[in-house]
Amino acid sequence: MLKFISLGCKVNSYESNALKELFLSKGFSDKDNIIVINTCSVTAVADQKSRQIIRRERRNNLDSILVVMGCYSQKNADYVVSSCGADIVVGTSNRNKIVDYVKTFLKERKPIVDIEEDPRKFKYESFGTIVIPKTTRAYIKIEDGCNNFCTYCTIPYTRGVARSRDKDEIIAEVKELIKNGFLEFVITGIHTAHYGLDLKNVTFSSLIEELLNLDGLYRLRISSIEESEIDDKLISLLASKDNIANHLHMPLQSGSSSVLKRMGRKYNVNDFINKVKRIREARPDIAITTDVIVGFPGETEDEFLETLNFIKEVNFAELHVFPFSAREGTKAYAMKDQVSPEVKAKRVQILLELSEKLKADYRKKFVGKELEVIIEEQDKKSGLMIGHSSNYLLLEDKLPTSSVGKIVKIKVR
Repeated sequence: MLKFISLGCKVNSYESNALKELFLSKGFSDKDNIIVINTCSVTAVADQKSRQIIRRERRNNLDSILVVMGCYSQKNADYVVSSCGADIVVGTSNRNKIVDYVKTFLKERKPIVDIEEDPRKFKYESFGTIVIPKTTRAYIKIEDGCNNFCTYCTIPYTRGVARSRDKDEIIAEVKELIKNGFLEFVITGIHTAHYGLDLKNVTFSSLIEELLNLDGLYRLRISSIEESEIDDKLISLLASKDNIANHLHMPLQSGSSSVLKRMGRKYNVNDFINKVKRIREARPDIAITTDVIVGFPGETEDEFLETLNFIKEVNFAELHVFPFSAREGTKAYAMKDQVSPEVKAKRVQILLELSEKLKADYRKKFVGKELEVIIEEQDKKSGLMIGHSSNYLLLEDKLPTSSVGKIVKIKVR
């Protein structure tokens, strides 16, 4: 049983898949008794879930080699060994050494811990080209780390500062995946559009342009991008290239400029709305989704209402809503006027209800129209085949199961 459990973001999923391919290429098989858990630490709830799953897997698989890696173990390695019973622990570096560590553990049966303490010294860690069969969407990791140091976030301390993957390696991976039948590519990273800041003669937008020009690339999707990183070139690509997805995820976090300032975000609401207007001039029907944090320290009722009204003004296609989670070691952890859990829960519910309305309103614009969809799987309840359109609408139709991986036109209902 070569088992991988990936918590949190799509970057973790990518790394877990890449590590599995590395195991298989080094002579291991699905029958080997190894469990690898890729942990998350983005919130206190993520920490708790990471601990619970590590303990559960140890309790239920006493004879397995238990490997733990990722953001939670980066900061809690000793605890993961002493209290959770892990055999091999790395953080957010040295993951490509795990296969060798497993071989060493098989000989010596002693715990192995390899944590590089200073994230500023992390280098981009390559796993090589990966090919995962029987899927239609491929995630392509292009960078790691983040330079923003928002006041609420631990990620720069666990993942390190931004560092970019070699461009030629990215291009080679995408070309190989195109040959293997993949239709959609999702460009991802910890702070995706920081790509190229540490390189010469390449930027995020120039990389995207080069990928869009590859023969056979049907659809390219950007997992997440900040307002300030959407430059003139990217807007030009939205206007001229049909194979860039009709969807952008632009994290807002708050619709109040005063809250954004306390968060350490590098824009205000005017910057954000002006960029959205330019994007919609290039792509009038684009789906723009966002993240929102509610209950940030000191968030008043008036500031929350500013966020509520700004979201309506932007007219997002969907919201991902999170209550503020105080993370020890961040500036926000020690801020005064922490918002009560009850108030946070109430504000989350208000925005979730608004999100449902925004989602329905956006979908209504396309009712009766046929959109191209990549069929992904069969819905277990309805038996219908489902997949996503370019603007990330989930559509379904009565089709044969052989349609998985095919491009079909489905009318929006």
